[in-house]
Amino acid sequence: MLNTEKKEQCAVLGISAQRDIFSELYFGLYALQHRGQESAGIALYSGEEIIVHKDMGLVSEVFREVEMDGKVGIGHVRYSTTGQSKIENSQPFIINYAKGSFAIGHNGNLVNGMELRDTLEAHGHIFSTTTDTEVIAHLIAREHIKTGSLIDGIKQTMSLLKGSYCLTILYKDKLLGVRDPHGFRPLVYGHNHEMHVIASESCALDALKVPRVRDVKPGEILIITKDGRVKSYHVPSGKPSHCMFEYVYFARPDSIIDGVSVFRVRKNLGRRLYEDSKCKYKNIKPDLVIPVPNSGVSAGIGYAEASKIPYSEGLMKNLYVGRTFILPEQHQREMGVRVKLNPIVSEIKGKSIVLVDDSIVRGTTLRRIVRLLKEAGAREVHVRITCPPIKYPCPYGIDMQTAEQFIANEKTIEEIRKSIGATTLYYNTIKALVDSIGIPREHLCLACLNGCYPAKEPQRKLVIG
Repeated sequence: MLNTEKKEQCAVLGISAQRDIFSELYFGLYALQHRGQESAGIALYSGEEIIVHKDMGLVSEVFREVEMDGKVGIGHVRYSTTGQSKIENSQPFIINYAKGSFAIGHNGNLVNGMELRDTLEAHGHIFSTTTDTEVIAHLIAREHIKTGSLIDGIKQTMSLLKGSYCLTILYKDKLLGVRDPHGFRPLVYGHNHEMHVIASESCALDALKVPRVRDVKPGEILIITKDGRVKSYHVPSGKPSHCMFEYVYFARPDSIIDGVSVFRVRKNLGRRLYEDSKCKYKNIKPDLVIPVPNSGVSAGIGYAEASKIPYSEGLMKNLYVGRTFILPEQHQREMGVRVKLNPIVSEIKGKSIVLVDDSIVRGTTLRRIVRLLKEAGAREVHVRITCPPIKYPCPYGIDMQTAEQFIANEKTIEEIRKSIGATTLYYNTIKALVDSIGIPREHLCLACLNGCYPAKEPQRKLVIG
């Protein structure tokens, strides 16, 4: 959904090969740009040391006229969930310690990050950023020194963490990928005869023509050595809790997450919107199905196919404006919305329209879109939302932190309909969402819908001294 209400997190990428891979890291990050537009960075092992280049801005801006050499490296694009939007918090982050140094990239959000940071600071650890990533890096370095093994250090660190995290780590000429025990955020592994790749989404592998092998399992640590050997280690993990929002909104439609096609899920959600609502609204006679670009497109296609109502591009997206909701300042986001969408009057005037979108948080942006359509001459605007009403904060990487942000927490569906100015309003149910994804309900995180938070307390507390 084009909105000012949901903020995304980040994307991680790691590549190991027998040749220089800077261009592959660049294009892989380009494929993951939708997950974060604040900053971008690449760390490469030169054969002697880790070299990092990172800055604020898009991948194409940060790496303009930049050349780096190395056969193993990691990359990152960021949107801030924890930590301010500034260069100091861009990633990958490098830490130097008694065992050497490593670079780390992180996608997710720690529930106990501040608690861990306070304990470390109280015992002399100095932080240069405000991110969870630096907390994780300090813990890995500390546990590596204590155990004498990097893998054991990572395992011990994982036992201290509560929340969501996918990590790529560059340690000398080794590439590591780490996924939290619940598997909140996606992480995928692929390889061909030239290179091994770990990425937040499979669309990055597609861009590099690297076959997807499998998803990194919850609680798994993958390590890839310079000669291409792959080893897998595991920590105890509970039941998977994959974020349903990856399927509804975050991921690119062409990605496959935990074995499930995102595009197919969104088409299924669109079909269910029609099938489950047709009896309730049997008296309405829409002329067109129009999606909110871009995240409503796949569901709009599914709705149109199921209903036999013609599908149309009634809203034209300005391709040269980025995702407005992940601009850091509210006035920037509001200006971005004003220039990003423009109604096609010839398609809309005099028509009854089904408007398909992924979700409603505050409702401010959807209210404006409905108004745009009516000002363009739409006779009726029937709003259909693929995600059930969002009512609870998310501590796992979506920047929806307080219940007061959610219009569904304060209003009934009828009151929301009136607030956004829609002729009718229908949401998918949680059952329809789960059925459309095709993953067992107990393996999905639905916390922002039902308030059931799956992350357990860490196995142990951080004790220093």
